[in-house]
Formats: sequence, structure tokens, C-alpha cells
Amino acid sequence: MPNSISKVLIGVGGGIAAYKVCELVSSLFKTGVEVRVILTNSAQAFITPLTLATLSRHQAYTDDMFWQPTHSRPLHIELGEWADLLVIAPLTANTLAKLTYGMADNLLTNTVLASTCPVLLAPAMNTDMWEQLAVQRNWQQLLTDSRYHGMSTASGLLACDRVGAGRMAEPPEILTYIQSLLHTGGKRDLAGKRVLISAGGTREYLDPVRFIGNPSTGKMGLALAQAALHRGANVTLVHGPASWNVPLGVQAIPVVNAEEMQQVMGEYFTSADIIVMSAAVADVKPRDYSTEKLPKRSLPQSLPLESVPDIVSQLAKLKQPHQQLIGFAAQSGDIITPALEKLQHKKLDAIVANPIDKTDSGFGSDNNQAVFLDKQGRHREIPPCSKLQMAHHLFDFVSNGKN
Repeated sequence: MPNSISKVLIGVGGGIAAYKVCELVSSLFKTGVEVRVILTNSAQAFITPLTLATLSRHQAYTDDMFWQPTHSRPLHIELGEWADLLVIAPLTANTLAKLTYGMADNLLTNTVLASTCPVLLAPAMNTDMWEQLAVQRNWQQLLTDSRYHGMSTASGLLACDRVGAGRMAEPPEILTYIQSLLHTGGKRDLAGKRVLISAGGTREYLDPVRFIGNPSTGKMGLALAQAALHRGANVTLVHGPASWNVPLGVQAIPVVNAEEMQQVMGEYFTSADIIVMSAAVADVKPRDYSTEKLPKRSLPQSLPLESVPDIVSQLAKLKQPHQQLIGFAAQSGDIITPALEKLQHKKLDAIVANPIDKTDSGFGSDNNQAVFLDKQGRHREIPPCSKLQMAHHLFDFVSNGKN
């Protein structure tokens, strides 16, 4: 992420989802981002300028200020030049149509045309409105402009009591996309690429309630999927048991044990361009499985074990020259030596060595730190940062290391 303070301009359209923008503005401010807000006239029927001014710690802008300028320079020019990123949430069918055809009849649309920064769009509308041929045509046409980054709509119960597509993405998901765009500047260096990611821990069951596992939550793999998606990739995420929500736009395939993960990864491997094995796959499993819960008195005093498939080694044998296979090595103590051994022995293109014995890092944490190593001998140390930042640093590293 940039060292300087990032500046995000949020345009609020006229829809019931406008109330969600309060959480987004508050969250952005808490992360140290400078936030400014423009409300359309319709948006003010759902939320007040005072509310957003209070949350952003700055005056909110309305059309009244645009048509009665008090600045030395036109307001839309100043705001367009100020912003590092422009977010429109909720994006209504009306504003979508205006943007598609380059119309500028209010402060928000004039500011969009007076800016050159990336624009993140979070549409929200009734299902029938969203699915109209004209709306979908406008949406697809607008996204052909590289400035615009579109978030998928979610399905569910809408304010009109209709159940279907058209729900605006939730504020945490919009916040994550904003953080990605502030890191990349809007570049889509993974556009057209298929990225296959494994995430989380596997569980090897002794009976229906007991298993051999590990503390992995899959948060690193989730961050990798988000980062790849935001950089334009087609993303497939194969994950063990997890408590988080799958990002809109990511194909997610849940699995439980190593054998299931091996099967799914094998199915999708051939068509993938970049494969990231961030999952914490079990090394062994109980030799015997009971279909019924074993009474405590029947538990074996010593547990016979057998090996599970070494997924990354098997994938490495199938790897084609155009593919990049990246592994993870979670270690305590010396993290470099075992990571280098794994990189070479398993014929990986790159590996992430990350410590599990550091504060606020590794399993279960929202943050991480690591050393990246690749087969060309490159070495890059990543200090403590969020797992989303770590994911972007990894894709930067991999992209820069391609021959």
C-alpha cells in the first residue's frame, strides 16, 4: 500500500442501499484514508449530508454546491484531481446509464469525467431492473473502459421484498476492493489469467467427531483469492472448512480432507495459469475410520497413521512451462532453510516462508509476514502487514520474476 495518505471520493446514488455507505465511510476513516463524499439529489432522500460529513470528518458535497460554486476553481475539477480512487455506491440504473454515455448533469457525473483515477462501481437495484437488457448492456459496455472496476451484485431478500440478484456488495467487501485498488492503482495484470488457490486446513477424521487437523483458518488463501480477483483474474478457490464468506465473483469449492483437495486441485490444474498452494494440508491421517462415534473407552491407546497425498509434489510433476506453481512453508524458528529445501525438492517456481511463532502472524491472524523465495534465487522479505497486502506483494513478486 502507498506510504502517503490515500484519498478516496465516494459518490452516493439514490437507493435504499445508501445506508450501507455509512459503515464504509467510517471504516475507511479508521484505516487512515482521507474520505470525501458526494451525494446526488436522490441520495439525500435516503441519507443526509450531515451524517456522511460527520463520519468522514469533512463537508459532504451536494449539487447545490456545484451549481452555486464558492471555490476559486470549479468544484468538480478540484474533486476529480484530488481523488486517488472514486467509488460509486450504490450505483443506480440512472447513474449507470449516464456514465455509459458520458453524460454529466450533476456534481457526481461531472466529477467522474473530470477525473482520471480508477472508479469502483457497486450497483444496487431491484432484480427486474438489474436484469433488464438495457441495464446489462450498459453495465457490460461501461466495464470495457479500463478505468471502471465492477463489483458483482449479491442475491437475497431485497428491500422491495423480491428475492434475487441486485443487492449491493457489503461494506467489508467494498472496503477490501478499495484497498486492492489503492495498492495496484487499478492495474489488471492478471486479466485473462486463471488462478487456482488452495486454502485452509484439511481434516482427517478418526470417527464422525474426531479428526487430525491444524489451526489454519484459510484467511491467507481468502486474501489471495480477493487480490487475484481484483487484479482481473478468473479465480477458483479450493478450501477446507472455513467460517468466512466467499467473495462475490470467486468460484469456491469446499473440501474436507486431503484426498478431496487432491482430487479437486487435479481437476482444475490443467486449465490454471497460476497455482498457489496456501492450504495447510495434513501430513498424516488415521489408518482406520469408524462410521460411528467411538466411545471413549474404545479409543486406541496408540493411533495407527498413514500418509496422505503430497498434493504440491504431484502437481509439480504435471506442471507445464507456462504455469507457475507457488507453495507455502509455515515454519517456526529458521524459516528460510526448510523453505529453500521445499522449493527445490518439490520443483516450485516460488515459495512463501512465513513464521508461525511471531505475534499477530500466521494461523488465524488477519496479518502476516514472510520471506518470498523463487527458483531464480530472488529473496524478498515482507514485514508485518495485512494478509491482503501480503497477497498483493506475492502477485507483484511473481509477476516481476517471470521470464
